[in-house]
Amino acid sequence: MLKEGQTMQSLMQTYAQDGRLEWIGIRPVARGDIESLESVRLIANHGIEGDHRVNRAGCKRQVTLIQAEHLPVIAVLCRRDQLDPALLRRNLVVSGINLLTLKQKRFLIGDVELEYTDSCPPCSRMEENLGTGGYNAMRGHGGITARVLNDGDVRIGDLVRAKTAYSNST
Repeated sequence: MLKEGQTMQSLMQTYAQDGRLEWIGIRPVARGDIESLESVRLIANHGIEGDHRVNRAGCKRQVTLIQAEHLPVIAVLCRRDQLDPALLRRNLVVSGINLLTLKQKRFLIGDVELEYTDSCPPCSRMEENLGTGGYNAMRGHGGITARVLNDGDVRIGDLVRAKTAYSNST
């Protein structure tokens, strides 16, 4: 039951805490190995400097994000003790905020503004990286994709916080 003055819309705009950037990875070459970094430069409407996708201006999948809290679940489903985030082929691992609540929102990582563009389902490479059943282990845990709205550097430890709702016409 909603408290007096509360609406579903107000609940959807309320977060228990800000998130935190935990891990950063880029792939300089398509289908290549992930390079783990302490910080990266995000370029408006292009993506992550040094990543093979950076030259795809206007692409909806400029940055991929996954929740740190999902890594132990995926590991268990793959019968592993732990998972190296590089195996999941996402750019950013964040903790403390439910990424799916950022749907139709803009959000900040440090001072860089991003815009949710879609969910990020697993690809067939998960079978290769995680073993038999890796694809299904990732289903529902793949994270999100986002577009970069302004240039800036992000580094491990930066806050991740929701900004505003917007009308996603893409």
